[in-house]
Amino acid sequence: MRTNLYQSGWLVQAEPQNSTLSRLKLRRQRWLTLHLWLGLTLGLLLSIYGVTGSILVFYPEIDEWLHPEMLVVKVPAHTDYRPLAEIFAAGREAMPPQAKHRFATYPRNQQAAFQLRFTVADANNTLESWMVAVDPYTARVTGKQLQSRSSDWLPSTFIGLMFELHYALLIPSEEISAVIVGVSAVLLIISTLTGLIVWWPLTGHWRNALTFKARAGRARFNYDLHKTCGFYTALVMLPVLFSGIYMVLPHNVVPVLELFSPVTYRYWFQSKPPYPDAPAIGMDQAVAIALKQYPQGRPHWIYGATEPSKTYTVCQDGVDAPGSILQRRCTVIDRYSGKILDLDDPSLPTARAGEVFTHWQWPLHSGQAFGMAGRILVFITGLACPALFITGVIRWLQKRQGRQKLGK
Repeated sequence: MRTNLYQSGWLVQAEPQNSTLSRLKLRRQRWLTLHLWLGLTLGLLLSIYGVTGSILVFYPEIDEWLHPEMLVVKVPAHTDYRPLAEIFAAGREAMPPQAKHRFATYPRNQQAAFQLRFTVADANNTLESWMVAVDPYTARVTGKQLQSRSSDWLPSTFIGLMFELHYALLIPSEEISAVIVGVSAVLLIISTLTGLIVWWPLTGHWRNALTFKARAGRARFNYDLHKTCGFYTALVMLPVLFSGIYMVLPHNVVPVLELFSPVTYRYWFQSKPPYPDAPAIGMDQAVAIALKQYPQGRPHWIYGATEPSKTYTVCQDGVDAPGSILQRRCTVIDRYSGKILDLDDPSLPTARAGEVFTHWQWPLHSGQAFGMAGRILVFITGLACPALFITGVIRWLQKRQGRQKLGK
């Protein structure tokens, strides 16, 4: 019988197959070890990024729910906004003369107030960040709120705390926090990729890899929860992690991208005064210039030019262009001449691959690129992060206890 099997070729074929499978299992074990230690060391950070990120996906709605008296306005019979110059002037009048208007958020719907953000130094040279809310229909201030103070470790608001945890882990130094957040995100990308390698079914049992095992015990349920959460969220997790790296370490990421395609980064543009003490255009004029470029776009974020060399940047949503999925455009404007210095517009014929790639990063990170469906996907992925960490730790403890029993 043994001779017949060899002659028929069954054992000759089986031995190489078994040998290949053994090598693949050994290789996967090495990837599993790397995945394990990355998960154990960085899982808590992943959980923080995930939970805070899920909250920030819906931070405008949450902020309005927490402060309706200031951020929600009544819609009058006429639904026309007052001129932007009046709205910005009302916000400035609510702050000391030395306050710098650094940012504005356009109302996201008819019931929302304008949010104007200022920085001001107090008598002790402590920098304070304030938000002033203005009713767009009446140009009246509905309230103002201290956001943060440079002498305080914690921000003064819940949403501010979530932002600081998400982007800086409450580390006071911006340089140190950016490196820690960026490097940890790189390692978490590696952890995600090694998890996919470990998940890959070597024997081709795809159904087991993609589903829960019916009527299984707690140990198996925990394992299935870990692998299915990891697999189904990986498609969202990877671009969100990479875009996070780009956002906190742009000076490091952009040179790498430029190895493949030229990239322009809007924060690197500077305004050039034609002569000393030249007057600057107002933020309302900057918005008008952007609207002339994209008349159908709705303003969202307006970056103020707080220093002589800074530029205005107006970001608009709802700009529909043929062949372009992304509907967000940002216009960089010289604060003196009103000249457009840069357009974040992936639909332009001159847009290069590197520029299109960078234009997508914030919309992907926030989920805004795909509307409410995209926001919900990012929200769910963020909540899956602590589940992945907890189930991974439980799985590690289960296997450790199993080895200890065998050792006894």
